[in-house]
Amino acid sequence: MPTTILPDPARPFPSPFDGYRDTVRRAWIDHNDHLNVGYYMVVFDLATDAFNDAAGLDLASKFGLGFTTMVVEAHANYLREVRLDAPLRFTTQLLGYDAKRVHFFHRMYHAEEGFLAATNEIMLVTVNLAERRVGAMPPALLSRIERVWDTHRDLPRPEQAGRIMRVPAPLGI
Repeated sequence: MPTTILPDPARPFPSPFDGYRDTVRRAWIDHNDHLNVGYYMVVFDLATDAFNDAAGLDLASKFGLGFTTMVVEAHANYLREVRLDAPLRFTTQLLGYDAKRVHFFHRMYHAEEGFLAATNEIMLVTVNLAERRVGAMPPALLSRIERVWDTHRDLPRPEQAGRIMRVPAPLGI
């Protein structure tokens, strides 16, 4: 079952955040007998919720201020398959932010064997719920992201971050 380990608010934010665990569930398995591509996004979304909760961008805090966050772009890299009942461990690194956007990066590991199974890069925007439009984060939320940034700014940039997907020109062109 999913588990989120929330950090101690009196200590610096974990760098990277290493507080979400899950297990590959039977409903997530496809005809290839491994985690289905769509369910990678589901479990990465659960890891996003865990990171947001840990960072103080939980639903109660956001909704209480009349804001929410929404994903506007996501990129995934599938590096090694994971199968039924595989224990999963996620780390999350804040790559950058501004008043309206939060850019971060998840890594999914096999929790027992230790290999990197997949990565997920996400761009969130903050949305004013009254207007249903992108808007600047309230100062209370912005200060929470700044707390995370204080411990993440010097982490090495992930190899998979910022990739562009393309096929080189066919031969003969």
